[in-house]
Amino acid sequence: MALDGAFLRHIKLELEKQLLNSKVDKIYQPSKDELILALRSKEGNGKLLISARAGSARINLTGMTPENPKVPPMLCMLLRKRLSGARLRAIHQPELERVLLLEFEGTNELGDLCTMTLAVEIMGQYSNIVFIDGEGLIIDAFRRVDMSMSSQRLILPGLRYELPPQQNKLCVLDKEADDIIEAVQRLPKNMPLSKALLTVVQGVSPILCREWEHLTGRGRDVFSQSLDDELISRLRFFLKRTITAIREGSGEPTMILNEEKKPIDFTFESIQQYGSGRSFREQGTFCELLDHYYAKRDAMETMRRRSEDLNRLLNTTATRLIKKIYVQKDELAACAEREQYRIRADIIQANLYRLAKGASELRAQNFYDENMAEITIPLDPSLSASANAQRYYKSYRKAKTAEQVLKVQIARAEEELDYISSVMDSLSRAESVRELNEIRTELTEQGYIRAKGKKQRSESILPPLKFVSESGFTILVGRNNKQNDQLTLKQAAKNDLWFHAKDIPGSHTVILTEGREPDEATILLAASLAAAHSKAGEAGKVPVDYTKIRYVSKPQGARPGMVIYVNQKTLFVVPHREK
Repeated sequence: MALDGAFLRHIKLELEKQLLNSKVDKIYQPSKDELILALRSKEGNGKLLISARAGSARINLTGMTPENPKVPPMLCMLLRKRLSGARLRAIHQPELERVLLLEFEGTNELGDLCTMTLAVEIMGQYSNIVFIDGEGLIIDAFRRVDMSMSSQRLILPGLRYELPPQQNKLCVLDKEADDIIEAVQRLPKNMPLSKALLTVVQGVSPILCREWEHLTGRGRDVFSQSLDDELISRLRFFLKRTITAIREGSGEPTMILNEEKKPIDFTFESIQQYGSGRSFREQGTFCELLDHYYAKRDAMETMRRRSEDLNRLLNTTATRLIKKIYVQKDELAACAEREQYRIRADIIQANLYRLAKGASELRAQNFYDENMAEITIPLDPSLSASANAQRYYKSYRKAKTAEQVLKVQIARAEEELDYISSVMDSLSRAESVRELNEIRTELTEQGYIRAKGKKQRSESILPPLKFVSESGFTILVGRNNKQNDQLTLKQAAKNDLWFHAKDIPGSHTVILTEGREPDEATILLAASLAAAHSKAGEAGKVPVDYTKIRYVSKPQGARPGMVIYVNQKTLFVVPHREK
């Protein structure tokens, strides 16, 4: 859901309690759409995250430390110059609009006290952060809006700042439940109650309106022009409860999770409309709720954006290899007819005395056939009988050589396709920029990416993922092919146990035995981890091979992550998805 005005009021009240009179200590701009203010006060320090990103616009206290660019953007430098050392004196929200005005008191170049404001506009794709001086004039903005973008509201340095146009809706800060019910009943069209409430009430999200309808109708559909006395009484009760929560900033910070435990929505009230189809997780504060809700989404979006070129390269390479293998297998199937060329050549050789010059075909008994059936062999009239035989012998030798070459080429292409699949699997599970960089380095070393400029100083290789079983055994899981090689060939000892999903791209998994014999539960855990960190990680049951490290080896010239092994056993396990 988008951050609505009612939830934003809860954030405002929470920020006022914790940040008013705090001094701006440091300012960071980790991306073009994000700003972080490090604030310091006698009560403690805090980091205020302000995001104008279309899919995750918000403002909240954060505990995260995002990566910052080496050279700060110009707007960040401007904010550091003007806002550093300023104190946050007030936070304003016009009614329940999705706008917060952060009012700072600082000094100008002459040392005089002045007021500066950060207008945080949380409006989806139109979200913005605008820096305003004490006279209400725009100093600068994250997104400048000129005449080519809008003719109604310009956001340019030197112009007077104006609030976004207000909607003609009722604000619950000064309206009561009966005012809302009356406005719903006055609507000219009969519509679902949730839609009617969304139409007349300011600053509320669809999930809140659906909850009002669900509670009013006890799970049944309710329409705006079909409200009887009982429904009105129930609607009035639930509206009053929510209005109180909005005015006081009270409620339960609630995150809604889907079946895969991924966050899909949030609100400040407990939700009943989903029944048992969703799970819920309460957070300590409203800021913590936003921080946790968007943290995973932002991380996924960042990874998706930074891995686009790698995904495109790998998909293009895989498609090319699949087409190449398909064509070569067709050619190989055609080579299977080479024996017919040799048979025809032998029969022509045996019947040279019968062939007249310029003959276009030869009809003779096929002495390779058990029944000595007659065969018709096409001939080139311009060639002699002996030359026709040699032509068929040449086609036979060519097909035989092509078959040998094609088998080698198909095997190499299939091996390369397996390697590309393993890299794609590693990329799908990468969770940090460093993991992406390791994959990029690997593809550069393998010749899939052209090295640019001077050789950069390589980062240290990330350690493998580490797990500990209940009996105290350490289990290590490689993140990518380079880590797999490091873990299996260098880090693990000869008697450690090695696991890998059977015939499926995935990570190498190792139990560090340290001279002990792993128990059955540890072996099953390691196998399920190997299954989870493979291409079959979402499957029901996955076959996993395991053996001792001493039986695992890397063929000469094999690509990263490619090994062979013997003396293995196979387990069928459910992938372990809890990390």
